[in-house]
Amino acid sequence: MHSATVGLIEREQLAELIVLAAVAQEHLLILGPPGTAKSAVVRRVASALGGRYFEYLLGRFTEPSELFGPVDLRRLREGVVETDVSGMLPEAEVAFLDEVFLGSTAILNTLLGVLNERRFRRGHTQIECPLRVCVGAANALPDDESLAAFADRFLLHLFVEPVPDHQLEALLEGGWQSERAPLAHRTELSDIDELSRRVPLVDLSHARGLLADAIRKLRAAGLSLSDRRIVKVQRLIAAATVLAGRDTATDADLWPLFYVMPTREAQASAQDVLRDSMSAAANPTLRAAVEHAVLQPVSRAARLVEAARSCLQGGADAPAAATIAEALLREIDANFDAKSLPPELAAERARLIERVATPT
Repeated sequence: MHSATVGLIEREQLAELIVLAAVAQEHLLILGPPGTAKSAVVRRVASALGGRYFEYLLGRFTEPSELFGPVDLRRLREGVVETDVSGMLPEAEVAFLDEVFLGSTAILNTLLGVLNERRFRRGHTQIECPLRVCVGAANALPDDESLAAFADRFLLHLFVEPVPDHQLEALLEGGWQSERAPLAHRTELSDIDELSRRVPLVDLSHARGLLADAIRKLRAAGLSLSDRRIVKVQRLIAAATVLAGRDTATDADLWPLFYVMPTREAQASAQDVLRDSMSAAANPTLRAAVEHAVLQPVSRAARLVEAARSCLQGGADAPAAATIAEALLREIDANFDAKSLPPELAAERARLIERVATPT
């Protein structure tokens, strides 16, 4: 999925969580200010996954027909109220709903059926929806209780921020590059479906006790989760296990619990409370998502090593290679001093310095 974020700086985590959600057959809510490349990443990941994609920007005056389809006039003349869902959300396999909380009560009530049960009901129309994952986006969590209950239907919550100062050069270069990069289809939804079929087969017996202990720690710190979210997080842990190439969950797979915490404040507190519980967190496929969740130097170093090698393997003529190398050097130096720098990362740092010093 990293190919889907070419030129989109600091957004690997979002791409990885979309894949995790798709494999777990759950949904993801992205919260952050406008202009933080939320929609760009979702479009690229959807293109990479393949399948039928539906995207819509909701407003206060959005009509249900704009998402679900118009009433079939031919059938209406026969006295039957049916909806023509051709090309609309009920037929989508991957969906992105921007400003999702601006939808009317009628829209949100219908969406609940699509998200929770994968069923669309309207008039005489009742169909099964092939939806694998829905990504919702908004600037912030709503204060309204009914809307907050709707937000809770998105099991994963990701809070995004503008790109930090030390990566501004990479942002500028990457933005220029991404505008010219074609959207590539790289996999099949059947691959996601095969991974999803393995999720219920994962052995959670060991991880279940660890998860219960972690939830007790959260409760002791005043951080509560609904019973529904506690039960559903097991699907995310099992999906993370599958994406790590294993069929038995361990303490390395508890990290999705972080993203189930519903608010930014709860997530920040959970990182402190669960620091020891998640010290073993790792996933070779979802490194950026793990690193952000656990804030452990080991996971950060592994991700930087991989990013450095990817940059260096691009060759001397690779577009923006020097700019990316400089950004990686700044990030490495911002996170590690000479004493804490792991040997493997130190070696890649030296190669990056050589790459920057060598004229193209």
